[in-house]
Amino acid sequence: MKLGKLIGKRTWGGVIGINGQYSLVDGSITTQPEYSFWFKDVGWSVENYGTDPDIEIDIYPKDYVQDKDPQLEKGVQLLLEDLQKKPVIRPAFDKRPDLSLPKLPKR
Repeated sequence: MKLGKLIGKRTWGGVIGINGQYSLVDGSITTQPEYSFWFKDVGWSVENYGTDPDIEIDIYPKDYVQDKDPQLEKGVQLLLEDLQKKPVIRPAFDKRPDLSLPKLPKR
């Protein structure tokens, strides 16, 4: 849908959902695949493959040790760059409509 960039690694590809609503006589439950998804751009092809990111970022063990998040850092960097290219447009607050409740007549 091109709402934004997907940053990180390819998703794992498990999109068929399971439901555990049936129980067995011994109290355990059984699950069965029930829900699948179709997407306009890839059809049914996400199952067992996943979705490729627009920007692939690796997270290494040293990043965890140093409390770093390369995916988040890249996302913030891209957002700041986008804001430089297309700044936020703020409305003029001086001409706001008066939405206060009307004054009721006194009894």
